[in-house]
Amino acid sequence: MNAGALTHKSRTKGRRMARGPAMEGAARAGLTARGVIYVLVGALAVRIGLGDGGPQADRGGALAEVAGEPFGAVVLWALGVGLVGMALWRLSEAVFGAAGKDGGKPKKRLLSAGRCLFYSVVAWSVLAFAAGAGGSGSGSSDRQSRDLTARALELPAGQWLVGLAGAGVVGAGLWIGGRAALRKYHEHLRLGAMSRRVRQGVDVTGVGGGVARGLVFATAGVFAVRAAVAYEPDRAKGMDDTLRAFKDTPLGPSLLVAVAVGLVLFGVFSFAMARWRKF
Repeated sequence: MNAGALTHKSRTKGRRMARGPAMEGAARAGLTARGVIYVLVGALAVRIGLGDGGPQADRGGALAEVAGEPFGAVVLWALGVGLVGMALWRLSEAVFGAAGKDGGKPKKRLLSAGRCLFYSVVAWSVLAFAAGAGGSGSGSSDRQSRDLTARALELPAGQWLVGLAGAGVVGAGLWIGGRAALRKYHEHLRLGAMSRRVRQGVDVTGVGGGVARGLVFATAGVFAVRAAVAYEPDRAKGMDDTLRAFKDTPLGPSLLVAVAVGLVLFGVFSFAMARWRKF
């Protein structure tokens, strides 16, 4: 057997593993873990909107809430392992292509690679928190955002880098919200396995949750752009400060509560994806 045949055989075997039961289980665990975190962050934000300062409405605040519950340490480790599964699933998509006819296109692979990197960082932070190391898992997302922005601004062409990154986050937020509003997630779901009522419920969570998530991303990106233009890293905001900023709009706390409920809906939608997603 020549080298080309061996390479082809290896790739075929890799694709089968990437789309096999083990990777499917890792993906479902990751989607479930993501759902738990979004439900918790959304619930914390609801409390803030209703006048309870409470813990920070970000990943660190959510993890702290979990840690304070019975068997909290076990849940934290489960969340961390689940997010590792999410990162591995996205890595397999980047290497072998995602499911579907367009899954092997470079654009799709690059998007999966970016998601792999993102969830790798999130998984590491959750596992660090579970191990008691704290660090980014327990730290304020607002402080992290300001520190990262300050370091970036000190680089050559730092203002441009931060501004372009912020614009990219704005674009990502609009893309997330737009795809949710258009129900593009349908192409990834086994709709035939759902009853009519279940499909309606999934659409409520998918549209409402996706639009809210996209709005939060886009708003955080706007703050990053403002920080770049003003050369003031303190203008950059993490998840918590971004959510609290909605209270300062003309709609006041009601807008924050609406967005927070949307994040809870996105968490529930993640559970639906874990149950009915195509692999």
